[in-house]
Amino acid sequence: MLKSKGVESGSRESTGSPRITYLIKSLELAIRHDLDEAFQGIGLTAPQYAALSALRYHPGLSSARLARTSFVTAQSMHVMVAGFVKNDYIERRPDPQNLRILKNYLTDNGYRVLALCDAAADVIETKMLEGMSFAQRELLKENVAKCVQNLRALTEVPDTPEGEG
Repeated sequence: MLKSKGVESGSRESTGSPRITYLIKSLELAIRHDLDEAFQGIGLTAPQYAALSALRYHPGLSSARLARTSFVTAQSMHVMVAGFVKNDYIERRPDPQNLRILKNYLTDNGYRVLALCDAAADVIETKMLEGMSFAQRELLKENVAKCVQNLRALTEVPDTPEGEG
């Protein structure tokens, strides 16, 4: 059972304002909708963009780790990776430590399609943050990152070895 710390009981009900979790979920859905719409002409989805972005920042992830990083199931990532290879967005190389594990790396074509998606995502992010000062944007970023950190601490499980899961 989770105990609420630092949140006044009843404050939301008395003001009639929505829960923060509701607002964040609404924001996530709006972002996902806009990203999917923007990426339609590029031929990618928001989860595919997340996976390619993860490889930009963490080259050489296995498909299992890439799935966890991109918030999709291993089965979905298997299908995604096959499509990425077919479209020459990634290449797979055996891990020198364990030849059964294939590491994923962006190709030049993968970086090119990622740049197209980044440009579309920039437009959406600019629209989302319209009317906020730089300080407000930085505070939002810090607060959201802290929320993510807090929740990950609650659900943290040890990573499985690369070849598992």
